[in-house]
Amino acid sequence: MTKRIKCPQCEKMFNLDTSNSKPFCSERCKLIDLGAWADGSYSIVAEDTPMSEQVTDSSEFLDN
Repeated sequence: MTKRIKCPQCEKMFNLDTSNSKPFCSERCKLIDLGAWADGSYSIVAEDTPMSEQVTDSSEFLDN
């Protein structure tokens, strides 16, 4: 049975079993998505935590 899904980039329906660019319908859509990550169009929001306010002295990790 073939599974048809919607491409997350162009929203075209395609056969998942025959795509070489999963989960995208084509290499073009795959590269468009990669470019969006690379140029910062996509981002993941992170919450500040008590640990994020601590400053670590990086010199303690260097071998002298």
